[in-house]
Amino acid sequence: MIHRLAIFALLVVLILPASAENKRLLVIGDSLSAAYGIKKEEGFVAKVQKKITTAGLPYQLINAGVSGDTTAGGLRRINWLLRQPIDVFLLELGGNDGLRGLSPKETKRNLIGIIDKVRAKNPSVKVVLAGMQMPPNMGKDFTAAFAKIFPEVAKEKDTALIPFLLKGVGGDPKLNLPDLIHPTAEGHDIVAENVWTVLEGVLKD
Repeated sequence: MIHRLAIFALLVVLILPASAENKRLLVIGDSLSAAYGIKKEEGFVAKVQKKITTAGLPYQLINAGVSGDTTAGGLRRINWLLRQPIDVFLLELGGNDGLRGLSPKETKRNLIGIIDKVRAKNPSVKVVLAGMQMPPNMGKDFTAAFAKIFPEVAKEKDTALIPFLLKGVGGDPKLNLPDLIHPTAEGHDIVAENVWTVLEGVLKD
């Protein structure tokens, strides 16, 4: 279990120019959000911040991505992260659950639990859920069950959904590090666009 101080040290806060009108967008995720294997500024979270700034939207993005985190880990640490008020919440967890072969039902319960805690703190928070899929080698039944988690949660909890965070990137050797799991900087360009396709409308709503 990662100690709270260690988690705090891993938080990357990308700050917009100081303004009383700034709103907060919290991203809770795993190694994808944490830009594993590349520079933080090359990760999709930093690139989404640039898109927010370019669009002139008053959001301060807070990156709470922790490599190796699972939905259970996110559920344990969400209350700590919610000590600061947030306006938009991007939930990017579940990939490690799938790669470890954890029960899709448990992953779904954890995702719902995280969203419920966020809304209990502030019912007006806008929630965006990042969908994930598993590679074929995880088995047909498991990959099918896993893929259903995210649209089901989005529908049940009425959240915006990024259908597949790694669309156009997953499994492509040219866009991933040698582990074929974590995107390169170029891969993160595409991931950022996948996020922005959904997030832009949420922020402007």
